[in-house]
Amino acid sequence: MMKIKKGDTVKVIAGKDKDKEGKVLAVKDGKVLVEGVNMVTKHTKPSAANQQGGIVNKEAAIDASNVMLVVNGKATRVGFKMDGDKKVRVAKATGEVID
Repeated sequence: MMKIKKGDTVKVIAGKDKDKEGKVLAVKDGKVLVEGVNMVTKHTKPSAANQQGGIVNKEAAIDASNVMLVVNGKATRVGFKMDGDKKVRVAKATGEVID
């Protein structure tokens, strides 16, 4: 189970975009796509969806180990605990349940 989910706010803790914050757009195979982080230029061919083609700026995936969850404006590690019969994420900094 991943500690970071789609829709979470995260802070980048390593790499060229260190200290940037953004919302997680997608999570796949241990990598996350964060809004406005790790921007790359992609050269696209003209297609039905994009008539013009050209150079497009878009986000590239960043490893999940390089981001940290932000809860109440504070970056925190994530733990798990059982809430009845349900497994929930817990912020290590404050001890509060995330979801």
